[in-house]
Amino acid sequence: MTETQLKIKSLGHRGDGVADGPIYVPGALPGETVTGELDGDALRGVKIAVPSEDRVKPPCAHYKSCGGCGLQHASDTLVEEWKAGVVRRALAAQDIDAEVLPVITSPAQSRRRATFAARRTKKAAMAGFHGRASDTIVDIPNCVLIDPALRAGLSVASELAEIGCSRKTTMDVAMTVTEFGLDVAATGGKEMDTALHQELARLSDARDLARLAWNGEIVLQRMPPRVAFDGIGVELPPAGFLQATAHAQHTLQQLISDAVAGAAHVVDLFAGCGTFALPLAKHAMVHAVEDNADAIAALDKGWRNAVGLKRVTHEVRDLFRRPLLPDELRFDAAVIDPPRAGATAQIAELAKSDIPTIAHVSCNPQTFARDAKILLGAGYQLGPVQPIDQFRWSPHIELFAVFTK
Repeated sequence: MTETQLKIKSLGHRGDGVADGPIYVPGALPGETVTGELDGDALRGVKIAVPSEDRVKPPCAHYKSCGGCGLQHASDTLVEEWKAGVVRRALAAQDIDAEVLPVITSPAQSRRRATFAARRTKKAAMAGFHGRASDTIVDIPNCVLIDPALRAGLSVASELAEIGCSRKTTMDVAMTVTEFGLDVAATGGKEMDTALHQELARLSDARDLARLAWNGEIVLQRMPPRVAFDGIGVELPPAGFLQATAHAQHTLQQLISDAVAGAAHVVDLFAGCGTFALPLAKHAMVHAVEDNADAIAALDKGWRNAVGLKRVTHEVRDLFRRPLLPDELRFDAAVIDPPRAGATAQIAELAKSDIPTIAHVSCNPQTFARDAKILLGAGYQLGPVQPIDQFRWSPHIELFAVFTK
């Protein structure tokens, strides 16, 4: 292969530099001149001949080898402008003209949940994130992305692999920071037997874990794996959804509270464990809808144990197959936070309703724009769009917007 020189024109959707072709160049930034060996539509062995002014020294010592972050070599300003641009382009693709506000970014060391890879070695075991485009596990003792409590949990993941993982397999160890310790769920390990159960229980006690689950089975719960939603305690169900950072959670809760202020009765669609429903119940009656029965049970228990909340009703319902219909949507406001696929079926019914305010959270600008077009076609107006970056240094972006009618 001969060496090729390229000028980087933009960032792609995965955060790679993009030159004419298109040719994708990992680790390159717009405006840079790079050299390397052309391999199809990618450039290998990349060298930066002329760096961008937005190129910075990565803040994490593990950045070169770890695949957990993809954009630490770019300035915060460049990343935020690029992510706002992703939202603008998604809206433009649906012929939507809306104001996109500056990105709100969660701080470093604020990720409170993560899934580590863990594997036994010849001498003991190790845990971390996978290497960049590799199955290799990279040790990340000084990771600047995750909460310090999660960094401390790396040794727990290693011990779990040493206790219950063969050298031929890799375990996934999901951890969440809760009020009373780490909530840990390991999958991919050996089948449970009496000896393994005893070893896991010993480890859980020794490391003060709130809860430990093994291949879906709760081994031990020392304390409730509780988190707070605007001061309201909720015990997370196993594998329960939680916003990745408390910072983003608080930001979204405030944006939603402001959007539906004055509403007496609110419906929360894709309500999860009550991240938004329970704080809203401080000022309004809320009806929460979610297809996960364990999440609804956690929400209900949190409401019953709280003091001073208005009535919260709920139902377990698959909103993809059975969206709430217009005659069921008799509320003063709606909150909707669907998964990445969006919620076209439910949005279509909201568009037919008389709900005056819809507060929309999305983790996918493309599906948000697709669904927004339905609401706009039904007479709703779209306010400013607020991008939120709680997956710092990654290509992922979330957003919040309000539709009024």
